[in-house]
Amino acid sequence: MFIVGLTGGIGSGKSAVSERFKTFGITVVDADLASREVVKPGKPALEEIKNHFGESILNDEGNLHRRKLREIIVSDDKQRQWLESVLHPRIGEQVRKELENSSSVYTLYVAPLLLESNGHQICSRVLVVDVPIEIQISRTCSRDQVSIEQVEKIISSQISRKERLRKADDIISNDGTIEEMEAAVDKLHKKYLELTNK
Repeated sequence: MFIVGLTGGIGSGKSAVSERFKTFGITVVDADLASREVVKPGKPALEEIKNHFGESILNDEGNLHRRKLREIIVSDDKQRQWLESVLHPRIGEQVRKELENSSSVYTLYVAPLLLESNGHQICSRVLVVDVPIEIQISRTCSRDQVSIEQVEKIISSQISRKERLRKADDIISNDGTIEEMEAAVDKLHKKYLELTNK
């Protein structure tokens, strides 16, 4: 199975890039979506998180209050590690299932922490969506309505931009227009088809 691992720092535009790949009929397996799946009401992970952090970690509908949780773990390494120990095995299992069920010529595996979690080891190629840090900060602040300090903490908890680029097989610089990003995806799609001999 030919898997392209797509990663990039927060606010780099991974979702926009993966949406473009989808237009070619490519299956996209997204670790963020898998992480939402495993904490749905009724799932064991949500029970564990509620027991650990208390009822206030749920919103009025009984779903996980993701922003509140992020505020806790971004400033507390012990809590972050505990949460990862609960979620990562389950997310990994969900991702594995989705990858196995993919029937497109190659599969795009989108994971913000692809390189940090060694998820790249199952990938044939690593594609990094790259933007300067200033753009990451401004995009994330306006999208998530969070402070600059919070975004800087998230960026510092991720692998450095330099290291991410060093480990990339392919890079999309996403600091231009949407048309430029789409053209870059189209070019890579052709390349991946050649590499899979399709």
